[in-house]
Amino acid sequence: MVGRILMEANSNPSVPNTNGYDAGSIQVLEGLEAVRKRPGMYIGDTTQKGYLHLVWEVVDNSVDEAVAGFCKNIHVIVHPDESLTVQDDGRGIPVSSHKSGKSALEVVMTVLHAGGKFDSTTYKVSGGLHGVGASVVNALSTACRVEVKRDGKVWRQKYEIGVPQGPLEEIGIATDTGTKTTFKPDRSIFKDETISFQYDILANRFREFAFLNAGLAIHLKDERTGQSETFQHSKGLVDFVEHINEKKKALHSEVIFFGGSKDEVEVEVAMQWNDSYTETVYSYCNNINTHEGGTHLVGFKGA
Repeated sequence: MVGRILMEANSNPSVPNTNGYDAGSIQVLEGLEAVRKRPGMYIGDTTQKGYLHLVWEVVDNSVDEAVAGFCKNIHVIVHPDESLTVQDDGRGIPVSSHKSGKSALEVVMTVLHAGGKFDSTTYKVSGGLHGVGASVVNALSTACRVEVKRDGKVWRQKYEIGVPQGPLEEIGIATDTGTKTTFKPDRSIFKDETISFQYDILANRFREFAFLNAGLAIHLKDERTGQSETFQHSKGLVDFVEHINEKKKALHSEVIFFGGSKDEVEVEVAMQWNDSYTETVYSYCNNINTHEGGTHLVGFKGA
């Protein structure tokens, strides 16, 4: 049995009591205002996990360039003021004029749901948020600067809390291509903790990226301590399994590896038995660790 007690607070029962909820209560958030109003909707929360998510979003975009076959190196630099730079040698974000009247770079950095990952031609595989990642990072940073090497020139635009501080400007000549993003998380957003990028957390994530993308080199440098490291694994998943079994006794010397593709879906599997009593299985989809499994893991176990 369910009991309910209703109390009528309105003195006139013939007039509905809306308690102040009317047309004036409906808000329309323009531009990136929604991101700053409810950051947890876009990055999970506003603790350490949240500002690390900003790093993952920018690096994910560079890794997507590597998966597409256009990027070989990613440099990540942690600066003493807890700002961070991510630079790649990919194609570079387009800078030409967009149909909106702004440069394509400004659209990518300031407009939600604007990007090159909505069709299957520019990116067949993507780990970054489609059309959201870069603009969210920009919105939640007190300062953000993007430099693009493309079409033989170097282009730059600066932002503060997601707002352009001037038009896209040409600042030099380029002999290669790529994108360089420097941002500083806004302490007023991440107010629950002192912002401090932990080297070990960054290193573990980039090591994982290097295992998942054979040949890709990720260079991490911490200017706060002088510590630096390069992650690169030519054998990809095979190196990953060898790393996992490093302190265990393998029952066969060579890691079993196979892969294939069907209906534009590519699968790679690496495995090696050891003498322990526990099973360790890691599954990924588009470079993202699928902690809760999925049809790819179910299919593998079924097979």
